[in-house]
Amino acid sequence: MSQRYATFREFYPFYLNEHRDPTCRRLHFVGSALIVVLVALVIARLLAPWWLLAVPLVGYGFAWVGHFFFERNRPATFTYPLYSLIGDWVMFKDILTGRIRF
Repeated sequence: MSQRYATFREFYPFYLNEHRDPTCRRLHFVGSALIVVLVALVIARLLAPWWLLAVPLVGYGFAWVGHFFFERNRPATFTYPLYSLIGDWVMFKDILTGRIRF
């Protein structure tokens, strides 16, 4: 990862290349979906706000299992934290819309 990306548009193809394994993508998707559910439950006041502290654990937990055990690479979060976070949600949207296979 010696290349530096000036824009997210440049970064996203690299991000997708780091998520070729279907199980890794599925784990990312599940983690992101659980974050959406968790936040919705807090907004609906069905869970206490302190549950929001679990958001990073849920999101990164599922994603990093995917990277370390299935993709066998280093998560882009360590080098590109903001672009990686954006990439997670763009990939989530791309899976929901069928642009990327689940």
